[in-house]
Amino acid sequence: MQDYPDSYKDEYQIPEKSPYTHKINSQTHNKKVFRLIIKFIKPYNPSNLFLSDNMDEKLKTGTTTVGIVGKNGVVLAADKRASMGYLVAHKGFNKIYKITDNIAMTVAGSVGHAQKIVQLMRTEMRKYKIQKNKMPTVKACSSLLSNILFSYGLYVQLLMAGKDENGYHLYTLTPDGANVEDEYISTGSGSVMAYGVLEDKYQKDMDVTEIMRIAVRAVNSAIKRDVFSGNGIDLVVVDNKGVKVIEKEKINELIG
Repeated sequence: MQDYPDSYKDEYQIPEKSPYTHKINSQTHNKKVFRLIIKFIKPYNPSNLFLSDNMDEKLKTGTTTVGIVGKNGVVLAADKRASMGYLVAHKGFNKIYKITDNIAMTVAGSVGHAQKIVQLMRTEMRKYKIQKNKMPTVKACSSLLSNILFSYGLYVQLLMAGKDENGYHLYTLTPDGANVEDEYISTGSGSVMAYGVLEDKYQKDMDVTEIMRIAVRAVNSAIKRDVFSGNGIDLVVVDNKGVKVIEKEKINELIG
């Protein structure tokens, strides 16, 4: 057995040269070393799984997404610009996706992570429908997505909106798996400007036509002031007829 200095023996309880105590004391030694190691492990942060220490400065993503619940529908709106730092990487990027016939979702953050989440959720919801022989509720869909985000810490912020037997719902989901329902929500770099419009104009139980106008104007206000948002607006409505994409001409009319 290796001979250790007395100070090292005292600290880590290195055994004497005895074949009977060697195994037990070696286990104690390993546990103490393990405790020392974990003191220096960086605390968990979802973004640490995918980003280096200075990556958020190099690859800042920006967007503006808005969701509003009305008495006869729920609306999602988003700008169309994909940015990489101060570079406009794409001028026509779709940020609103249909997940089921009655559920849609907006994305903000890492493009790659967002696209994989959309693919995964579409697959999982199809499996849900086949296995249970019924459509998933919005809560079930958002809960599954929350568990995925909590487990993997994906670099995204999402809005999920839809209709089920319990009515219309809107949830926001963050990289750490937080899952919160609200009546109106905005995410992304332009959300500060969008919330100004939402706080001023939103009222409970508004008609879907009215909340469409508010959502579009909220995103448009962000486009005017946020350098990471722009290049047009997408608008999706979920009502009794399902998920419907609003045409560009109608959106321009709503902007006024």
